[in-house]
Amino acid sequence: MTEKGKKQIEEIYQQVIARNPGENEFHQAVREVLDSLGPVLVKYPHYAEHKIIERICEPERQIIFRVPWEDDRGEIHINRGFRVEFNSALGPYKGGLRFHESVYLGVIKFLGFEQIFKNALTGLPIGGGKGGSDFNPKGKSDSEVMRFCQSFMTELSRHIGEKTDVPAGDIGVGSREIGYLFGQYKRMSNTYESGVLTGKGLSWGGSKVRKEATGYGAVYFVDEMLKARNDSFEGKTCVVSGSGNVAIYTVEKIQQLGGKVVAMSDSGGVIFHEKGIDLDLVKQLKEVERRRIKDYCNYHKDAEYKPNGNVWDVPCQVAMPSATENELDGKDAETLVKNGCIAVGEGANMPTTPEGIKVFQDAKIAYGPGKAANAGGVATSALEMQQNASRDSWSFSYTEERLHNIMINIHRDCLEAAKEFNASNDYVTGANIAGFKKVADAMIAMGLI
Repeated sequence: MTEKGKKQIEEIYQQVIARNPGENEFHQAVREVLDSLGPVLVKYPHYAEHKIIERICEPERQIIFRVPWEDDRGEIHINRGFRVEFNSALGPYKGGLRFHESVYLGVIKFLGFEQIFKNALTGLPIGGGKGGSDFNPKGKSDSEVMRFCQSFMTELSRHIGEKTDVPAGDIGVGSREIGYLFGQYKRMSNTYESGVLTGKGLSWGGSKVRKEATGYGAVYFVDEMLKARNDSFEGKTCVVSGSGNVAIYTVEKIQQLGGKVVAMSDSGGVIFHEKGIDLDLVKQLKEVERRRIKDYCNYHKDAEYKPNGNVWDVPCQVAMPSATENELDGKDAETLVKNGCIAVGEGANMPTTPEGIKVFQDAKIAYGPGKAANAGGVATSALEMQQNASRDSWSFSYTEERLHNIMINIHRDCLEAAKEFNASNDYVTGANIAGFKKVADAMIAMGLI
């Protein structure tokens, strides 16, 4: 990056910090993107003239609201709800809802900012947004979750619509929560507007492959990175953090492509099974019985459970962080590289810290950042929107083929953008620039709005 480019970027970044104090996750996400854009401003000065970066860092709309609800004992609780409608240059706002006690405005803005570029990379007509609440559905009864979702949607319904803003699921928001949210929206609006939410049940407007899409897509992206190095998943030892939706279907696709996953995790600890993870058992424990990953060892005595263990200590050739943000730090990255890791694909949003990313890049291993590698989830959400708009339902194989082609195209666009700016095989730079240019060109075309 030239000195001129560095100066421009640093000035913008300091403005972002000053305007958004205390929002550390948002600052981190902005920094990571801006570090790639200095050469773009030098080569294409009209982006600076139109103040595109300054505009793209400021959400079009930020909504915060109270969510009162009553538990099964009759006690009243007050949570906080958020929806950040970040950028609609390419289409209606699109991004998930996260229900977790860690949620605050800075987390939602980080996720929404990432979503702008991720959605642009899909090549589909969707803008970027994100939402959620500091409510945690874990340990709550179905009735409590329903009452919370109904209260949350009573306010959110004012701000969303299939041509305006289309939420989906994220951490803490699965098919149960989407069902309650959709039911309340239908009740409030008196319309059966299928396209207002994605991640719906298959019998009422959902898309096949949506459940699998983020995990499958991340594996497809890593497969493309490996192919670019004349390699494949065949025979590779892999570890996947998490044991939720993304992690489960990451494991499934790795196994289909000939890899062997030997470790998974949850917030309590890590399971290690040298023979390979029994995915059917994990699905039963997590998707059906909602149990902890440690219970895996009750059924496989040759598996090992490490309470509070670190999944990145397990030697592997491919690592797939698929749990949450900043779960893989610099020390973890050094351990992975030392143990022979050759590829990392992010199924979660911003799971690797800046220090970890630097370790991977310095070691020149194939590193796929979340905004590219995990774009399969939102891409298939957009495919669900297409089916809803046409009152259609596609087969699993056709939808998965569409997803696979989207991930191939994202990989190609990242490589081409990186090459244009003399950063060959740098997927971070490529993803940031390719996504940014698509949004920036649309913003310029629409004038100062």
